[in-house]
Amino acid sequence: MALNINQKAPDFTLFSTEGKSFKLSEDMKGKPCIIYFYPKNFTPGCTKEACGFRDAQSIFEELEIPIFGISRDNPQSHLKFKKNYNLPYHLLSDENGQVCKAYKAIIPFLGIPKRITYLLDKDHIIVGVYDNMFDAYGHIKEMIEKLQNEEVE
Repeated sequence: MALNINQKAPDFTLFSTEGKSFKLSEDMKGKPCIIYFYPKNFTPGCTKEACGFRDAQSIFEELEIPIFGISRDNPQSHLKFKKNYNLPYHLLSDENGQVCKAYKAIIPFLGIPKRITYLLDKDHIIVGVYDNMFDAYGHIKEMIEKLQNEEVE
């Protein structure tokens, strides 16, 4: 079960492929964004999802919606994954899984992130959620539809 629409997104700080810490409340202050959680770098479904967001990047850029991918992989794995698939957005490393837990994006008993995507408005209120472990492309499609049907500020 995902976090709810109209709920304030939990703040967090994680290490980024940008080479520094990323803090949601500071780095995205006054800006909407997409945060997607995924199980593991270099797995088929996660690669499909990451490349789907990459391939739709121009749509998100036009709407001024940055994308951030989060998994429990370490920063080195994220850098390899980003480089290998030419991902134009940052990946954030949640090695201890605390952010995944805060966003209800962890599979109980297994401790791995599940596939869930959040669209946050400029105040970091959740305005869109897509929670589906098996539909990698559905996450991109759902976010684009949400953005095209509603004005997200």
